Amino acid sequence: MRSSVPAPPEPPTHGLVSIILPTYNEAENILATVGGVLQAVGDPVEVIVVDDDSPDETWKLVEELGDPRVRVVRRRGVRGLASAVNRGIIEASGELVGWMDVDLSMPAGLLSEMVRHAAEVPVVIGSRYVTGGGDDRPRFRVMTSRWVNGLASLVLGGGVKDYDSGFIVVRREVFDQVTLLPVGYGAYFIDFIYHCRKRGLAVLELPYTLVDRTAGSSKSMPNLWRFLLQGLGYVLTIFQARLRP
Repeated sequence: MRSSVPAPPEPPTHGLVSIILPTYNEAENILATVGGVLQAVGDPVEVIVVDDDSPDETWKLVEELGDPRVRVVRRRGVRGLASAVNRGIIEASGELVGWMDVDLSMPAGLLSEMVRHAAEVPVVIGSRYVTGGGDDRPRFRVMTSRWVNGLASLVLGGGVKDYDSGFIVVRREVFDQVTLLPVGYGAYFIDFIYHCRKRGLAVLELPYTLVDRTAGSSKSMPNLWRFLLQGLGYVLTIFQARLRP
């Protein structure tokens, strides 16, 4: 009886992809997010979890995975989403670099399509506001986001529907032309996308539906006062982006 020979593994369809996951107190969501990213992207991939020394030990859960494709950057005495993303970019080795939220509001499964399109378009973002996308969060959050995007389109110009998406895959060389501002919570993304377009880089939006988190606490709306302050930061960033070279 002839023994069967296992088929050789299929060659990778892309170079190394680095996905950055900024975290703070996301112990309830981090393992599901990491697993979703690894499955969606496929090898070769590296997942860089940049954790702001979470009291719930999010960082420890990732370390205990023991997966060589996943590593943790544990920051002490430093907080902030934009600075965490920037640190991840510095640490990343991939030809493609992306980042997303860890609260399971964004579908990791979309990353496979984003990576595929990034072979042709330098900037690919997950978008709630192109045809086929959606936002299933509470009405007040949706209205606020749409207002911010409307203002961004008015001041910065059309061509992008979801200026504050925060869900993205870009080619490594994009960072040779555009600097990511490592300050603030989410407004940095508006500035980054605007300057990508200003440098003539094509931006492709792929639809997805954002859902509200079901576990853990919101970082963007811990209370009304913080939410209003963050909203003011978005408005200031929109106008300052026009002035930054």
